[in-house]
Amino acid sequence: MTITQLQYVLAVAENKNFTLAAEKCFVTQPTLSMQIQKLEDELGVVLFDRNKKPIALTDIGEEIVTQAKNIVNESNRITDIVEQKKGYIGGKFTIAIIPTVMPTLLPMFLNNFIKKYPKLNLIIVEQNTEEILNNLKNGNIDVAIAATPLEEPDLKERVLYYEPFVVYDGTANENYAKNITPEELKLDHLLLLQDGHCFKNSVLNICQATSLQSDYNFTLQSGSFETLIKLSDEGLGYTLLPYLHTLKLDNKAKENLIEFKNPKPSRAVSLVYHKNGLKLHIIDALHNTIKGIVKGAITFTDVKIISPK
Repeated sequence: MTITQLQYVLAVAENKNFTLAAEKCFVTQPTLSMQIQKLEDELGVVLFDRNKKPIALTDIGEEIVTQAKNIVNESNRITDIVEQKKGYIGGKFTIAIIPTVMPTLLPMFLNNFIKKYPKLNLIIVEQNTEEILNNLKNGNIDVAIAATPLEEPDLKERVLYYEPFVVYDGTANENYAKNITPEELKLDHLLLLQDGHCFKNSVLNICQATSLQSDYNFTLQSGSFETLIKLSDEGLGYTLLPYLHTLKLDNKAKENLIEFKNPKPSRAVSLVYHKNGLKLHIIDALHNTIKGIVKGAITFTDVKIISPK
């Protein structure tokens, strides 16, 4: 039994396809299949039901995959320990970021981070919270930047900053004063992001609502704050924005912003990673870089954290 064989088993278990697994492992499909067959012969069990489409694990295969994950992770930890002792920050490192954070936060820290750590091969992907949770648990990503708390027992969270929610009302503030409370929001005029965005869940939690009924005869499914802002400018309601998103608005648009009274409803934006994860020294470097940059942009202290779930 070898670590490589276990890695091949994990790849097939994840992709449910020998050809795709071989591509992900950068080997030919016959090579991967042969090594898995050798492992099955050695163990005297069948790991995969090859007659099913897609390929499925057998009952004993499920148990072995669970153990294989632990073995492969622990073997990787040896390299991780050596790199930490040497202070080496390099190699492949995958970061997932939720869509409502990616456009504002990434440009703030990326250039600084890659210049500071040129030996890192960063892979940055945009994923929603559900995808992030699955990929962290399966070891497909090293760390995520997401709204928290997520209350997942297998994951750790390190807060980067607390970001207030801000009302955007394109009707020249005809409906509200310059500072309001969540209780003053008119729910029938609220424009929201589509389902699947944790930001939508947070807004509903601010309003203490499970769903909204609009006065308008249209249903909107959009993942774009820009779309919501333009609809608000047309008098079709108001929306909520994350504070960092408001910094790039032009001066005219900023006149349509309405802040919440203290304590301001806010989201915690955190680094999230598996409690048994590797590359903690790189996660530390990422944490310190982002905190150092963002602390000058967000200085609010009187906040109320809103759950993204």
